[in-house]
Amino acid sequence: MLRILLLLVAGLLVPLTAEAQPKPPLAPAVGVTRVVRMPVTETNEFVGRIQATDRVNLVARVTAYIDRMLFTEGAEVKKDELLYVLEQPPFVADVQAKAALVAQAQAQYDNADITLRRAEALLHTPAGQQAAVDSARATWLSDKAQLMQAQANLRISQINLAYTEIRAPISGKIGRTSVTVGNVVGPNSGTLATIVSQDPMYVVFPVSVRAALDLQQRYAKKGGLAAMQIRLRLPDGRIYDQIGKVDFIDNTVAQSTDTITLRGVIANPRIALAANQNVAARELIDGEFVTVLLEGVAPVQALTIPRAAVLADAGGDYVFVVDRDNKAEQRRITLGQSTPSTAVVMTGLKEGELVIVEGLQRVRPGQPVLPAPATPQPQAARG
Repeated sequence: MLRILLLLVAGLLVPLTAEAQPKPPLAPAVGVTRVVRMPVTETNEFVGRIQATDRVNLVARVTAYIDRMLFTEGAEVKKDELLYVLEQPPFVADVQAKAALVAQAQAQYDNADITLRRAEALLHTPAGQQAAVDSARATWLSDKAQLMQAQANLRISQINLAYTEIRAPISGKIGRTSVTVGNVVGPNSGTLATIVSQDPMYVVFPVSVRAALDLQQRYAKKGGLAAMQIRLRLPDGRIYDQIGKVDFIDNTVAQSTDTITLRGVIANPRIALAANQNVAARELIDGEFVTVLLEGVAPVQALTIPRAAVLADAGGDYVFVVDRDNKAEQRRITLGQSTPSTAVVMTGLKEGELVIVEGLQRVRPGQPVLPAPATPQPQAARG
């Protein structure tokens, strides 16, 4: 009976053991795309700051109280536009007093001139004396000097009167006033308001010396600075619709950061919706931080794949390539200048190879896969 029971138990265990054995895994379905060579625009990104081409701090040149303020804070003003009017009556009176002194000095000078001519005319007669001529000439010279001094004093008074009208030395956007009407201002009162020019604008950005040398070598045979153009990514992520150019490279390297400063110039037109408003609106603001996209003018041919195909670990960037046996092969790659949608591959891939774009989470190195064309994705031409 014991032998019979053992045989029955063994018979029951055989099918259970067979069912417990794992089945070989099925090959996962993946979406693939081919490595293609396409024209891309070389792009380098830097952090830059917008800077006005001209900036003026308005300061009072004479001491007086502010009588009138004739501008709207935050508005754009034109060159020579009247902005502040200071107290004028004391300066007008001073000009009149200095003008009277000029008239007095002029009368004395005219009389001395007549006396000198009479003495010179009598010199050749028995009544003439050389001493009289010399005395008349000395008086003439003294009165002439006094007239010149009076005229200079009048000119100074006229200049001070002109300083009571503070005008815009440049066209641009004026900020808020630091002193209001009724307050006394003078040369030591500091800045009344600041005007910054609006169009065009500078964008200043530091570049590492290594990157600068690379740019210089890359574009030396393509026209130098003329082969580079500037685009800006605004703080809200939008790409600015104007294109600028590099117009200046500094002649020294910042020792603390080992960078050299580049400067570009870019248009900053009015926003159409705000063109008729008193307070002007433009995209670029003096002092604003932006991302500078330094691009080559002519596109170059480069190997590209969708950015979604690129994975990364501690060893760097890699992709999965489908070989001839439909097995996934892990391939280390070196990326060039890429965008969120397109990756430029410098090394590690060949044109025409299949890379896995979809289903990467189910793929392991050396695992068989079932490749199929991936869903088409938009490709960006800027790298």
